[in-house]
Amino acid sequence: MPPVDDEDTGARIAAQRKKAGLTQHGLAQRIPYSYSLLRHVEAGHRAASPQLVAAVARALHIDVTSLTGPPVSTLRPSHVATLIRPVREALDLYDLPTDSHLPLRPTPDLISEADTLCRHVRATRLHQAAAALPATLADLTAVCRARPSTEAWRALASAYRSAHDVTTKLGSYDLAIVALDRMGWAAERAGDPLLGAIRQYKRALAYRSKDAEHRIGLSMVSVGHRMLTAAEDSTETRAVAGQLHLGATVIAARAQNEVAVDDHLSLATEIAERTGEVGQIHWLSFGPANVGTHETFARLELRQFDEALRVARSVRPPQGWAKSRRAAHLVDQARAEMETGRTDAALSSLTQARRMAPQQTRFHPRVRETVRGLLHLRRQSPEALSRMAAWVGV
Repeated sequence: MPPVDDEDTGARIAAQRKKAGLTQHGLAQRIPYSYSLLRHVEAGHRAASPQLVAAVARALHIDVTSLTGPPVSTLRPSHVATLIRPVREALDLYDLPTDSHLPLRPTPDLISEADTLCRHVRATRLHQAAAALPATLADLTAVCRARPSTEAWRALASAYRSAHDVTTKLGSYDLAIVALDRMGWAAERAGDPLLGAIRQYKRALAYRSKDAEHRIGLSMVSVGHRMLTAAEDSTETRAVAGQLHLGATVIAARAQNEVAVDDHLSLATEIAERTGEVGQIHWLSFGPANVGTHETFARLELRQFDEALRVARSVRPPQGWAKSRRAAHLVDQARAEMETGRTDAALSSLTQARRMAPQQTRFHPRVRETVRGLLHLRRQSPEALSRMAAWVGV
């Protein structure tokens, strides 16, 4: 399937317009763009900007993805760059003059859109999130410049966080770092220490690779804890502190520092016993289940495979737990099952992860590692494993 391009987007706009029973003049009257521009976009002679696409989607009461192309799960990895190019452009708008001719949208509508982005990410609808991000970022940036408010800056910080999550899941790690920088810029203007600490948590995780300077990541976690001293003591503040400890657990595990792993896990467990399951702190989830998933990962890194499997199977996902979190845990459980010789169970866990979150699972590096391991262990590959290997590109 060819990558999405401007000509394809214009053709989709024309098709959806006709489906709605509108002429080009009729649609142009419903969006803040001229008939002439719309005509050229539909013909493929002009590029369809993210803002124009979003305006057309709103006017026609359809999802943005109806105009931007197929879901990520059907795209080859080489096409992901085309999908995130508009996100990169939107991230560059933060210090540039805004278009004074475009009308400013109501702040409550944009706050709602930022929340929708988070829902897309948590449900692993990565294509929908990537498609909607550019227009939301552009509109929120314009509003924060023209009529700044704490609520608007918080929404912009949230949208930048979604940009980080999407680009990370799609493997564009350089762009993810840029998104986190922008999140810090917006969080500072929102004056919200919880947002600032969450940003430090996300930032620290960039240092979880095996060859990273883990000391820097752990230092970022410490900065996050210091930021929380400016916040009132509350369940929300404790939950963010607990998540910071979980971030440190991951980094320490990659550094093969078992003492630090146990220390941070102990502190996170103590906090989780006090907070219970907490799931709506700037879309951050924390609680006993999340502690379990992080311990599973840490035990895998420390090659304590029997303990990793025990912990993985003891996790009880709370009601409303994000599909992205469930699927990621299944991937780690599959690794533990493979390492303990339970190859059929490992393939079953990967299949469940694929069914639950196909977009995320297909591009997950640990999925490829586990599939390679299963192929090595099995003398004859069952059809299901062969299909899984072909699907992830192994």
